[in-house]
Amino acid sequence: MPPHSELKPLPPPAATPATNPAATPAATQAVFAAADLGATSGRVVLGRVGPGRLDLTEVHRFANTPVRLPQGLHWDILALHQGVLEGLREAARSGQVASIGVDSWAVDYGLLDATGRLLGNPYHYRDGRTDAVADQVRGKIGAAELYRANGLQHLPFNTLYQLAAEAGSPQFLAARQLLLIPDLLTYWLTGQVGAEATNASTTGLLDAGTGAWSGPLAEAVGVNPGLLPPLRRPGDSCGTLLAAPAESTGLPRGTEVTAVASHDTASAVVAVPADRPDFGYISCGTWSLAGLELGAPVLSEASRSANFTNELGIDDTIRYLRNIMGLWLLSESQRTWRAQGRPCDLSFLLAQAAKAKPFAAVIDPDAPEFLAPGDIPARIAGYCERTGQRPPTDQGSLVRTVLEGLALAHARTLRQAAELSGRGIEVIHLVGGGSRNELLCQFTADASGLPVVAGPTEATALGNVLVQARAHGLVHDRAGMRRLVADTQPLTRYTPSGDRSAWTAAAARIGLV
Repeated sequence: MPPHSELKPLPPPAATPATNPAATPAATQAVFAAADLGATSGRVVLGRVGPGRLDLTEVHRFANTPVRLPQGLHWDILALHQGVLEGLREAARSGQVASIGVDSWAVDYGLLDATGRLLGNPYHYRDGRTDAVADQVRGKIGAAELYRANGLQHLPFNTLYQLAAEAGSPQFLAARQLLLIPDLLTYWLTGQVGAEATNASTTGLLDAGTGAWSGPLAEAVGVNPGLLPPLRRPGDSCGTLLAAPAESTGLPRGTEVTAVASHDTASAVVAVPADRPDFGYISCGTWSLAGLELGAPVLSEASRSANFTNELGIDDTIRYLRNIMGLWLLSESQRTWRAQGRPCDLSFLLAQAAKAKPFAAVIDPDAPEFLAPGDIPARIAGYCERTGQRPPTDQGSLVRTVLEGLALAHARTLRQAAELSGRGIEVIHLVGGGSRNELLCQFTADASGLPVVAGPTEATALGNVLVQARAHGLVHDRAGMRRLVADTQPLTRYTPSGDRSAWTAAAARIGLV
């Protein structure tokens, strides 16, 4: 593989008008707290923003451990709330905090009763209760009609399918308000209800054309539209801290909570350090979200057949993308090996993968058997046997198989996004935790034939902080946000190898073309 190279700051793009001209900065520098919740852990990060300055300090990290009950797989939402409060307590010790923003994964939600009390722990999107429901809903509404209405990729755990599965339950019948996970945590901080738009767009209940809640879609799955709270846009105020969280954290009651791009992928795309419009992005972590930033949704039948989604970004942009299973395959494999007492250190596994034979087996990471938690190495072996391939024989070979499969899926997804939208791609920006995985970054460049700019690793937290900073007048537009990221964060460029024939042949073996 050709060596990668450190990337110098990208040249600044031409200035564009400010998107928030009403903001008037009270200072040239401020500190913002970002509560950033991922599928396996949460943390609170402080971001300092000023002229030519954007830096993060993690002040608290806590586990996000799902709980399996007889009724299904749930999030421990109270532990997450406590983790956020403990993080904000640490943030308060660090000095004045201008505002707080909360982001998390998408689609999951809590139901509140008429008094505002939570009706049970939210379900985890990997719970299997929607497996049959998704096809029932699509059969009732019509798959094509559903896509024209909400523009979403078909995923069995989308919120409207979860709600259809929950319809008729005691909690559902008692519910008077639905709040997505970051909106629920914001409600507990401020007492104010709302649904931030980038995350609301992942539910399947938002009209892709108007960007508003769709009453007909809600009613079609048995949901009273009155459950859906008013929409907020990134940068809107969500109110200030209530007395209880202020006392618990040591922050003043006047501390503002700002709506950020609360879907973590939307925040990550904010921090893509692009200086030109013809870029593709991959937000790579537990999932790989690969796609383009567009000005309008793509709702064609070809787009639906290719299973692309149209979700909102900041400034009414469209995140035209497809979910790919992501590094979940690797982390679940590590968990299995750890339980078996086998080596599971990532640096060891990647070193072994680098030495393994290329394309010993080829997998599609989006095969349905890889979705649920469990023994991923055994499932990969079963997948290989089912597709007439010899399963990987050792850990290094299996890790290489996972990374090659992800790279092929990255390349195919971005190529299809470009074809379906009519937008060319000249460079791929790979952000998030996966940007630290040099082997995956190089494989993605080789499989796609395009240069890959890796970084920033902390894209989600950076995007969260940047939206707060713009609301406070410290940055003025998307171009300014991205220029600040490019100027302050370490980035690495990976150059594709010249011969892609082996990658093309591997993709053809299982239809990843």
